[in-house]
Amino acid sequence: MKEGNVILTPIPQADGKLKERPAIFLREMPPYRDLLVCGVSTQLHQYVKDFDEFISPADADFKSSCIRTKSLIRLGFLAVLPRHRVLGSIGFISAERHKRLLRKLSDYLTNSTQATG
Repeated sequence: MKEGNVILTPIPQADGKLKERPAIFLREMPPYRDLLVCGVSTQLHQYVKDFDEFISPADADFKSSCIRTKSLIRLGFLAVLPRHRVLGSIGFISAERHKRLLRKLSDYLTNSTQATG
């Protein structure tokens, strides 16, 4: 499994329940090689401007992602998962999109002027 893969995994939801869903494998975390992932959702209304990304059939990496319908890659929906929780890899996003997602997340985390709510 490589960074940028679209995986299937149970992810904790806001209500604490686990839901099997696609997620993007963003980065391997030390020391146990756990996976930092962000959720993929069809709830397009949850889009956060200049943070989340849409992935749709018009995108060059949509087919390789194996995501079925226009979806939202939610950088605000993060989880760190042990590898054994991954049910499998279904596809992958482009290296460019993967780098862009990491850059957006890094910029957000290191920008001290971000609004906190």
